[in-house]
Amino acid sequence: MSNISRRGFGKLAAASLLLPASFSSAKPRRAPTSPMKHLIKPPRLKKGDLVGLIAPGGYTSDASIQKAVKNIEALGFRVKPGNYLREVWGNYGGTVAARIADLHGMFRDPDVKAIWAIRGGSGCISLLKHLDFELIRKHPKILLGYSDITALHLAIHRHAGVVTFHGPVASSTPSEYSNEHMLAVLSDPRASYTIPMAQENARRALLEPQYAVRTVHGGSATGPLMGGNLSLVAALAGTPYAADFKDSLLFIEEVNEEPYRIDRWMTQLDLAVGLDKAAGVMIGICENCGPQGNGSSLTLDETLDVHLQPLQAPAVTGYSFGHIRNQFTMPVGVRATLDTERQTLTLLEPAVS
Repeated sequence: MSNISRRGFGKLAAASLLLPASFSSAKPRRAPTSPMKHLIKPPRLKKGDLVGLIAPGGYTSDASIQKAVKNIEALGFRVKPGNYLREVWGNYGGTVAARIADLHGMFRDPDVKAIWAIRGGSGCISLLKHLDFELIRKHPKILLGYSDITALHLAIHRHAGVVTFHGPVASSTPSEYSNEHMLAVLSDPRASYTIPMAQENARRALLEPQYAVRTVHGGSATGPLMGGNLSLVAALAGTPYAADFKDSLLFIEEVNEEPYRIDRWMTQLDLAVGLDKAAGVMIGICENCGPQGNGSSLTLDETLDVHLQPLQAPAVTGYSFGHIRNQFTMPVGVRATLDTERQTLTLLEPAVS
């Protein structure tokens, strides 16, 4: 795909003139001075509901859009594509103005009941200083995605107090496991819901060690779920949108990164907050994160153990989330219990209303 929009830069420039007057790249919104303490739970998703499809990070393609629409409709929902879904601006799904317009537009639209990112990629971090947290609080909706969408999850949790969902992107290849645990969390509010690890991942672990569940420190731990993609969680450290994972269940995952980068980001989180402040730590399945080339390197497990072994709290790796097909969905900010002996995560409250 070319690095210019299919409609051309001229049309993109013309379209930008139609963006809401509330957007101003010259005067970013200020984040609230203190984090929100009260969680707002969005309304649950029902069959036949309208789902907004947006690309807030990387650009997408017609093939991915077709796949995403098929995925959403197969689950019994209807689709509303964002006005700027097909835009391409460099590596991004349109300019910051276009991507903010689509995101805010979906929150404003009373017919849209959930907002689903078509992919991650990169670029969500550039949206944060333009987010209208008051709008999001007034119109809480399910926001679903992972990878680069981590930036939106953390910012919205901290400054709007709305529960969002770390789970598949709309163009993911669905599985029975991922659909089951996604729909249970989004559509069926329960006082308690226990998520086991995927058996398919356990089978893959026989040939691909990164899929194996590994307990570094056993036990159980309880706290609000907080985290996401490691590089984004680390990138936001020290900013007004950082993840405060003190007394929380910190969950992190990564893909296509060498161990030395993972070490750097884990160290950054330790310096910024302190990994020992977390109630427990869950590492997802980190695909293609082993040493590359012929140089000397620690393995992924050795790298993780540098940071997990000194902890006293329960710590595990290889849990069923990350850039993988069989992943479960986690509501950011919702209280949960990690049980390393049972290899489960139990949500202790409904994530939707």
